[in-house]
Amino acid sequence: MTSVPGIPDTPTPAETVALRMIEAVNERDFDALDDLIAPDVVRHCAATPDIEVRSLEQFKTFLHRDLASVPDAEQALNLMFSNGPLVAAHITYRGTQDGPMGPFPPSGRKVEIPYIGILRVEDGKIAEIWAEWDNLNALVQLGHFPPEPKTE
Repeated sequence: MTSVPGIPDTPTPAETVALRMIEAVNERDFDALDDLIAPDVVRHCAATPDIEVRSLEQFKTFLHRDLASVPDAEQALNLMFSNGPLVAAHITYRGTQDGPMGPFPPSGRKVEIPYIGILRVEDGKIAEIWAEWDNLNALVQLGHFPPEPKTE
């Protein structure tokens, strides 16, 4: 494994779970998530207040919806560190919006946004997720902001 600044050469058990989750999501191996995510996982995210995730199945549904919007979505890990059961990661999300995203129609444009994720690992599985990113940055890149002026 090539050493990358900010990414541990010898990951802790919690970091290993986080790394495996990122890899499973990037590879679209959602069955692998059964071994990595707790059945009653809870996801917190102010950037998506209308999306509730309180189970593994809801998490998978969230991922499938994201891929329907951005089929080529990819997450690149930039930085990771941990403290006991908590893992913090700075990730770059990139892809092309080829499907609708909430109220926004497909734009066909590429997006590249950084986000921060914090994971709590319990009994070898991710039990809680906090994710935060700048929605305005994403909307500008996708051409959804500023909004088109209404013509009457």
